[in-house]
Amino acid sequence: MLSHNNLSACCISHQFYKVATDNPNKIAVIQACGGLKFAKEFQLLCNENGEKETCEKFEEFVSFKRRSVNPPVYEGDECFTFSDVLYAVDNLSSRLRCILDGNDDDPNLVKVVNMHQTANNCSSKDQVVLGSSDQGLEQYTQLHKTYSPRIVGIYMEPSVEYIVSVLSILRCGEAFLPLDPSWPEERILSVISSSKADLIVGYGSSVDRTCHQLDRLRWLIHKGSYPVFYMSMEDFIQKKSDSLLGWPCESERLRSFCYLMYTSGSTGKPKGVCGTEVGLLNRFLWMQRSYSFQKEEILLFKTSISFIDHLQEFFGAILANCTLVIPPSNQLKDNIFCVVNLLQEYSISRLVAVPSLIRAILPALQSMYYSTAPIFLKLLVLSGEIFDMSLWKMLVKLLPQTFVLNIYGSTEVSGDCTYFDCKWLPTMLEQDALGSVPIGIPIDNCDVVLVGENSSDEGEICVSGSCVASGYYCHPSILPLDNVELHQEIADAKNDEKEVKCYFRTGDFARKLSDGNLVYIGRKDRTVKIRGQRIALEEVECVLRGHQEVADSAVVSRCVQGDILLLEAYLLLKQKENNLEVFGSSIRCWMADKLPPAMVPARFYFVESIPISSSGKVDYNILATSAVVEAGNHVEIDETEDSDLINVIQKAFSDALSVVDKISLDDDFFEMGGNSLLAAQVSYNLGINMKDLYAFPTPLKLQKAIQHKKVSSSRELRADALVGVNSQVQEKSKLPSKKSWMPGLDSSTSLSLTSDYPVKCLKTDSALDIDPNDVNGRDMNNSTSSQVSCSYSGCNKVRHDAGCEGYSCHSVLSWEVPCDKIGFMREQWMVYMESCIDASPLVVFKEGNVYLFIGAHSHKFFCIDATSGLVLWEIKLQGRVESSAAILDDFSQVIVGCYDGNIHFLNFSNGIPCWNFQTQGEVKSQPVIDKERHLVWCGSHDHNLYALDYENRYCVYKIRCGGSIFGAPALDEVLEKLYVASTSGRVTALFVGALPFGQLWVQEFGVPIFGSLSVNPSSGNACGVAVICCMVDGSVVALDTEGSVVWKVCTTGPIFAGPCISRALPSQVLVCSRDGSVYSFDLEKGDLFWKHGVGHPITSSAYVDEHLLLACIDSSLSQRLVCVCSSSGSIHVLQVSLNFDGEKQPCDMVRDFARFELGGDSFSSPVMIGGKIFVGCRDDYVHCIRLQEEIPI
Repeated sequence: MLSHNNLSACCISHQFYKVATDNPNKIAVIQACGGLKFAKEFQLLCNENGEKETCEKFEEFVSFKRRSVNPPVYEGDECFTFSDVLYAVDNLSSRLRCILDGNDDDPNLVKVVNMHQTANNCSSKDQVVLGSSDQGLEQYTQLHKTYSPRIVGIYMEPSVEYIVSVLSILRCGEAFLPLDPSWPEERILSVISSSKADLIVGYGSSVDRTCHQLDRLRWLIHKGSYPVFYMSMEDFIQKKSDSLLGWPCESERLRSFCYLMYTSGSTGKPKGVCGTEVGLLNRFLWMQRSYSFQKEEILLFKTSISFIDHLQEFFGAILANCTLVIPPSNQLKDNIFCVVNLLQEYSISRLVAVPSLIRAILPALQSMYYSTAPIFLKLLVLSGEIFDMSLWKMLVKLLPQTFVLNIYGSTEVSGDCTYFDCKWLPTMLEQDALGSVPIGIPIDNCDVVLVGENSSDEGEICVSGSCVASGYYCHPSILPLDNVELHQEIADAKNDEKEVKCYFRTGDFARKLSDGNLVYIGRKDRTVKIRGQRIALEEVECVLRGHQEVADSAVVSRCVQGDILLLEAYLLLKQKENNLEVFGSSIRCWMADKLPPAMVPARFYFVESIPISSSGKVDYNILATSAVVEAGNHVEIDETEDSDLINVIQKAFSDALSVVDKISLDDDFFEMGGNSLLAAQVSYNLGINMKDLYAFPTPLKLQKAIQHKKVSSSRELRADALVGVNSQVQEKSKLPSKKSWMPGLDSSTSLSLTSDYPVKCLKTDSALDIDPNDVNGRDMNNSTSSQVSCSYSGCNKVRHDAGCEGYSCHSVLSWEVPCDKIGFMREQWMVYMESCIDASPLVVFKEGNVYLFIGAHSHKFFCIDATSGLVLWEIKLQGRVESSAAILDDFSQVIVGCYDGNIHFLNFSNGIPCWNFQTQGEVKSQPVIDKERHLVWCGSHDHNLYALDYENRYCVYKIRCGGSIFGAPALDEVLEKLYVASTSGRVTALFVGALPFGQLWVQEFGVPIFGSLSVNPSSGNACGVAVICCMVDGSVVALDTEGSVVWKVCTTGPIFAGPCISRALPSQVLVCSRDGSVYSFDLEKGDLFWKHGVGHPITSSAYVDEHLLLACIDSSLSQRLVCVCSSSGSIHVLQVSLNFDGEKQPCDMVRDFARFELGGDSFSSPVMIGGKIFVGCRDDYVHCIRLQEEIPI
C-alpha cells in the first residue's frame, strides 16, 4: 500500500485548508440557478421576435443579467467563497466529532431508539460469525497499521452542502458513504443497513434553494433506524470556528478507507468498495501534473453521487483553487441539453462525462447558435463506457481546440487507472485500424498488466498500486478484492527480482498495441456497463426472483442499433397470468422501487421454461442469441410481434390516443392528440417521468431516451427542445370539415361546412340564437343583469360577485319539447389559437358583456367576446398554457398558470401583466380564489400548493403535497377547509380560517389523482360527504371532513378529470371515464343512479347546463342537459330526467339529445350555458357550439 509520504500532499484536509486560507475571498462554489433561466428567456425572446439566435445577441442579453464576469454569476445564483466552505467544514467536523463520540445533545441531531436493532437482535450463530469478523478486521488493521473508521452516510444531491459534508467527515478521520436520493428507498435502506452507518447527514429544513429539489429527510427519519443530522450552509456562514481536531494524516495509524461506495454485485446484493484517501489524492495529483489546473478555470459538478467519477469532479476544483459550478439536479434530469447552456454561460473549462451523454448533446452543440459561440472547454474527460471512434471523429471537428481524454477504471481503482490522450490518435490510426478509442497507459503510481493464457499482450486487466481499494466492506470486516498474485518478473520484465505482487482482477479484458497502449475488448463474466454504471446481471436476477409470482429468472444484455445496450429479462412464473401485459407493467414498477433505473430491464419475456446447458446451468448463450424467442416457447408481454421497447411505446401511445392504426416511429404524441392527462397515462404505464414524454414526444426519440436514461441520441434537435417546450404552429386557411349528428338519422343528412375561415374569428348569424320563452333567462346575447358579474368554468365551478350573491344569475331558460324530440347543434363561431387547446374555458359575465378566457400550446392566452368570437386581446406567455384560468373576486384580474412555472395575474381589460409568481414546476392546476382571505390557491408540478396574497403580492404559505398537483384544490368556504390532491395519491386537508394554516389530515391512496376535487355544497354536516376525488385506476372516493372514506365505487376505466356536482342535478355527482361512459352516483351514499356510454373514451369533465330546462309537453317529467366531450372530439348532449323515483330503469333516466363532431380530438372540459357550449380542441380552435331545439330542413 502506498503511503501518504510518497505523495506531494499529505491528506485531502490539509490540501483544502491550504487552498482556502490562501484564497479566502475567491468564489469556490456557484449554485447555478440563474444562468439556465436566462438562457431560456433568451431563446423564447428570439422565437417570439422571429430573430436568429447568435452569440453576439446572447452575450448582449445576458450581460444585463450578470452580477459578475469572472467567474460568471447571474441573478438567482448562490455563491460561496473558500472561507465560507472552510468555516462550514470546521464547524461541521467539530459537531460531527462530538456526536460520534457519544454527545447527542446537538440540536440538529434526530435521535432514534434501538439503533442497529437488527444487529442487536441477531442469533447466537450470527454473533459467532460477527466475532470472527472482528478478529479478521483486527488482523487486517494490524497488518496495514491502520484503523477502521466510523461510517457516516450523506443523503444529498450534488450541492455545496454535500461537499462540506465530505470534507468534514474526512477531517474527522472517518469515512463517508454517498447515498443517492435518486435511488429507490428500499435500496437506500438496504445500503445503510449493510454498512451499519453510525450517522446520516442530510439537508436541513432551512435549505430551500428554489432551483434544487432537496429532500427533507422525513421519510428516512421515519423508516430508518439510524440517527440523522440535518445541516445547511446557513447554519455555518460567517460562523468561524477554530477546529481543535487533530489532522488525520498526523495520526499514528491511518484509516483503512475514507469512503464507502456500493456497486452492483454478482452475489445478488450490492457490495461496498472501501476506497482510500491515497487513491483519491493520487488521482488528483496525477491530473494536476499531467493537465495542470489553472486558478481561473471553472469546473462543473453534475455527476450523480452514486458514481465514483463525481469525487474527482469536485475535488479537482476544491483542491486546485478553481471555481465549481453546481447546476440544479432536477433540471439536468428533466432536460439533459441544459449541459450545453451551462458550458456556454459559465465558461466551463473542464467536463467529465460518459460518451453517451456527449453523443446525446451533439445536436445542440452542432446547432447554428452554438456553432458560432466561443467554446471555453479546454479538457473533456470521457469514461465509463466504450468511446466509439465515430464519436471521436465528430468531436475533433466540433471541438478542435479541446483536449479529449479517454479514462478507464472502476470503483475498486479509485475511479481511474489508465488514460489515453486523443491527440495521439491520428498517428496511431496510420498503423492500426481501431474500432474504439484506446484506454491507454497507467496513470502515476499505478501498475497495469494483462494476464492471459498464452500471451501478455492480451488478457484480463489486472491493477496494482496506490489506486487500488482496501477491499469490500462486510461489517465489521474488510474482505479482500478478487486478487491474483504475480511474480515480479511477469509484472516487470526488466526487473530480475521475483517478488510476489498482488494485483486486482478487474474482469475486463484488453489487448496491448505495439506502442504499449491498451484497447478494451470486453468481459467474460456477466457484468455489463450501462450509461457508465456497472451492473451485475446476477443482482437483477436475484431481485426478480424475490417477486412473489416469479419462480425463476434469467437476465441478459443485448446491443441494439449499434452501440445501445439494454437488459432483457426472461421470467418463469409460478402460475399463468391471464393479462401478461398488465403484469409486465406492474413488475416493471415493482423493480423500479428496488433498483436504480439503469438496472431495470427494458424488455420482459414470459417463458414456459428457461434453457439449461448440459452442465445443468442456465444457457445464457441461447437467450442472448434469441433462440428462445425464435423457437416459439415464450409469451411476450403483448403476445404480438411488438416485443421491442419501441413497440411497447407505440402500443402505449395507441392505447392512450385510442388509435387503431399503428403508430409510426416519428409520430408526435401531442400532434396526434395527446395532452397532459393522456401523457400522464402513458407515463404511468411505461413507468417514466411525464416530462420525458414532452422532451421526447415520438416513439423513436422516447425509445432512445429510455435506453440512455432520459438522453436522446437524435441527430436533429428542434430549437424549442433546448428549453423543454414542444409546440408547433401550423398555418391553416381552410375550416376543417364538421358534421352534426342526430340519433337515429342517416349520416347523409349531416351538415358539412367548408367555407373559408379568417385567421382571428368567424362571426355568426344572429338567427342561430335560441329565442327563449323565458325572457328573463340567461341569454348570453341579451343579459338582463347588466350589473351582475359571475364566472363559469369546468365541473360547474361558478363564482359570483358581491352584487350577485349567487342568486341573480340563476334564472333558467325553458323549452317545451315532446319527450321524443331530439336536438341539433351547429357552429356559431370558432377562433384560431395557433396550436392545440387542452385547457377548459373560463366564461365571465361582466357589465352586460360575456367574455371567454382560454390559453393554448402556442404559449398564447386569449380574451374573446363570447357572443361574437371577436378576439379582444391576446398575450404570449413563456410556456404552453394547459390550465384553466380563474378570476379575482372583484373581477379585475385573470389568473392563469403556465408551463414555465409562473402563475400570471393579468389585467382583465387589456391582458397587461400585473404581477406573477414563479414556482419550480409546470402549473397545470386551475387557481382557486379565497375571497375571504384575499388569497389565490394554486398547485404546481413541483409538489407544492401555494397560497398567494393577491393584494400584497407575495406568497404567504406553501405546503408539500407528496406529488405533482394537476387538478384544482377545493375550498369549503363555510367550514374554512381546503382540500388538495396530488399524483402520488395523497389528499391533504387544511384549515384556512387563520394564519398559520394547519394541516388537518392526510389520506394516502397510493393511486395518482389528476382531476380537480369537488366539495359537497351541503358539507356543513360533519357526518356527511365533504369532498369527492377521482383516481386514475377508476375509483371514485367520498371523504368526510375528518378524512374518513364515506363511500368508494369503481368504474371500469381510468379517470383523469374531476367530478361534476351541480345544483341543477341535486344529490348527484357525475364522473366521466376513459371506458367511454358517464356515471351518476348518489352524492351521499355512492349508489349508481345511471350510466351512459358515448362510444369513445372521455378524458374531460361533464358540465350540467344550469340555465336551460327541458319541460316535456306530454309528460310531467322535466329534464336537464349534460354536456360531455369525448377524446375523439364528439360533443354529446345528454337529456337527464329530474323525476327519478328509484323505480325507473337507468336507461329511462338519460338519453342522447344531440351530438356534434369537432375537427379534432378534445381533452378540454366544456362549459355549457343556456344552450351554448364552449370547448377547446386539438384542431387548434376554440369553438362555440349552439344547441337548437329543431332540426333544420
